[in-house]
Amino acid sequence: MDSELQIGLIALGVAAVVGIVAYNKWQERKHRKHAERTFSSDHRDVLLEPQGADALPGDRVEPWESVAPAAEPQAAPVRESGGARQTTPTSGRHTTPGAPDDVDTRIDCVIRIESIEPLEATRLWQTQRDKLLGLGKPVRWYAFDDRENLWRMLTADSNGAHHWFCAAMQLVNRRGAIGEREFQVFASGVQDIADQFLAVPADIPARAAALAGAAEVDRFCESVDVQIGVNVVSNGEPFNGTKIRALAESAGMVLANDGSFHAQDGEGRTMFTLCNMEDALFSVGEMRDLHTRGVTLLIDVPLVADGVGVFDRLMRHATHFAETLHGSIVDDNRTPFGPDAAALIRAQIQQFQARMASNNISAGSVLALRLFSSQ
Repeated sequence: MDSELQIGLIALGVAAVVGIVAYNKWQERKHRKHAERTFSSDHRDVLLEPQGADALPGDRVEPWESVAPAAEPQAAPVRESGGARQTTPTSGRHTTPGAPDDVDTRIDCVIRIESIEPLEATRLWQTQRDKLLGLGKPVRWYAFDDRENLWRMLTADSNGAHHWFCAAMQLVNRRGAIGEREFQVFASGVQDIADQFLAVPADIPARAAALAGAAEVDRFCESVDVQIGVNVVSNGEPFNGTKIRALAESAGMVLANDGSFHAQDGEGRTMFTLCNMEDALFSVGEMRDLHTRGVTLLIDVPLVADGVGVFDRLMRHATHFAETLHGSIVDDNRTPFGPDAAALIRAQIQQFQARMASNNISAGSVLALRLFSSQ
């Protein structure tokens, strides 16, 4: 009797549960049909459907997916802008933009931020100038141009509104690598900027990894940071400033604001410099009255592409100066600088620049110019 009673109660319980589930399903279906009748519309949803030919030119197109067969490619609409024809992209950006092309994660600490609403470049520029004040390393800002699908470097004159921005702080230069304080100022400053504009940082690097990477690059740069000087000294009377200037200018050298003459290549980049061995700097107004016991021709090895060729050119100028001014070519110890010494220096330059190339930092490249800058 007890078994039959238990079986009966179980059966009733199961039946009750099934009935409740069935009733709920019936109610759900009933309300869904009612909602469909109430809110149905013949208008298509422009947020969920691809925009066709009736879309307005220049409207922002959000990413979308469709299982329909792909349509035949059509020419993108063209509109006038300030007299120039510009092609309007046929689709929006689907993925997070990568880092700008001229940013190198080996020597740059990179943080990208995304603003949900377009953010004016001028507002961001003014804010970052205050937030990142006092950093000892250069910081570059970029804005992502959705229309052109590329990063543009920001300046004080930049305008326009953008969704994506990128901040890149250089980790290493001739003054050394960044420290914990500089990393913290940069990371927290960019975070504060993002918070102020309700933006979201996409990738804040780990502090330990950034500092360790900077220290490693700095050690390598220190091992190849070589400047080679050749001196032309007087054998009697001091050299006259007027003669020095005449010789330098006849060789195509240009007197710069750093107080030295610069021998430049066809693109205006310095190959080597001519400076005073004594404390006084060269200047246009004082060259007439200047007298010195010697001058130095200096090559900055990491900053010139063809170090050996530039050194040979430097030696030709040094020889010409010595002959014209009746001086002698010596090293820093006042030892005569002959062909054997020149051959040794030439081999050392070649060795240093080969080491740089093997580490993907070619001498004279944009990357080298940044790493071996004092700014």
